[in-house]
Amino acid sequence: MIGRLALLAGAATLAAVLAPAGNAAPVAVPLQQQDVRGVSGPQTAVFAGGCFWGIEGVFQHVRGVREVVSGYAGGAAADANYAAVSSERTGHAEAVRIVYDPTVVSYGDLLRIFFSVAHDPTQLNRQEPDEGPSYRSAIFPQSPAQAAVARRYIAQLNAAGVYPRPVVTRLESGRFYPAEASHQNFLNRNPDHGYIRRWDLPKLAALRQTFPRSWQAQPAR
Repeated sequence: MIGRLALLAGAATLAAVLAPAGNAAPVAVPLQQQDVRGVSGPQTAVFAGGCFWGIEGVFQHVRGVREVVSGYAGGAAADANYAAVSSERTGHAEAVRIVYDPTVVSYGDLLRIFFSVAHDPTQLNRQEPDEGPSYRSAIFPQSPAQAAVARRYIAQLNAAGVYPRPVVTRLESGRFYPAEASHQNFLNRNPDHGYIRRWDLPKLAALRQTFPRSWQAQPAR
């Protein structure tokens, strides 16, 4: 696994990241949106798409999102910690838990941002410089309705040939465990960190440019 606590040597020679999947425009709106009628109060989504620093940072700036927590999903509580997960033997993925207002932003909207600018859903068990199953692309539906929307959206994107390679995002089950305090709100606390500047700030720029109506300048916590 490639470490990320220092800027990857030679990273400046790589292609600039504006949208991880290489899209000049956002991917299509899901044909099926989760129906918010009858839904009361905040809802939760859990996504995994590489280093949780950048995924957290992107969704903190989405209008309607109230809270984003970095953590681990897909494994057991006993080894839901950074040292163990980094060994790539625990089954966890680095993930984020998003609490959102469904009257402002739908689950389908969150998926669209996830697949457009937050990560590259065609990279298998890696995301840019980070390699290993803990960096896989995965969705952890919090309800049967979310599972249905996500499954059909992945099929929709593959059928449309949106990407040069198939979407490898998996639908998985499992509890979410918050990460250590040092990983929470990392992007906003460390905007000059080499990894953040190289890999994650371009995602924020892509979000703001591609989804201007969804952008909120003040990040959620």
